[in-house]
Amino acid sequence: MEEQDYIQFEAYLAGELPKDELSDFEERLKTDAPFKEAFQVYKDFTSHLEHEITNEQENSDFKANLDVISTMHFNKTLAPKVSEEPTQKSNLYKYAIAASVAVLIGVFVFTQFNYPTYEDFNSYEPISLSVRSSDVAVFNKAEQSFNAQNYEAAIAAFNTILEDDFSNLEIQLYKSIALVETNQFEEADLLFNKLSNGSSAYKDKAKWILALSYLKQERNSACIDVLKTIPEDAEDYESAQKLLNQLD
Repeated sequence: MEEQDYIQFEAYLAGELPKDELSDFEERLKTDAPFKEAFQVYKDFTSHLEHEITNEQENSDFKANLDVISTMHFNKTLAPKVSEEPTQKSNLYKYAIAASVAVLIGVFVFTQFNYPTYEDFNSYEPISLSVRSSDVAVFNKAEQSFNAQNYEAAIAAFNTILEDDFSNLEIQLYKSIALVETNQFEEADLLFNKLSNGSSAYKDKAKWILALSYLKQERNSACIDVLKTIPEDAEDYESAQKLLNQLD
């Protein structure tokens, strides 16, 4: 995008785009996909800033940074216009700020929007349950529901299985994942802690999913602590290190 595009974005959002440019601008939004995407990013970003920058000191610092950047980018443009009317100066300054926001978008988008999230890592393989009773139907229901990401139905089926066999650690693990997916963290974390402190084959997997549970809850310090306990020979070690590097 050109700097002029960001100036148009700001003018359009402020309702100050000249009439002779308005129809062309709106037509371009309909026909130019990259332009429309850039406009939406700019619109969302400026809205995000309005909510995030609430502290008076932070707001002052932010404006000061914009002043510096706008001066760098628009010094040549503003210098010969020192004798213009105050209203024209105000508009030029405002548009300079708009373009400066565009310059800062890269930094803010990286820090605010590219932060690791649970959804970046919750790629679960389809499960295939080992039937340990004559009730094949409920195991099939649990397996099919989980693999279809119908986690509420999966939890109900898992509960039925655990009523008869609460020591089934495989079912406890998958139920815990379904609980995290449905934001039932307290019960999920209890099960994960039990599994991760045991000696079963599910120990390290439970640690990984517990870390993801903490990530989803935005309990980043707890997430980091768990990630550091995942051993090098664990299936999810590389993913754990990747997430750890992003959080540190």
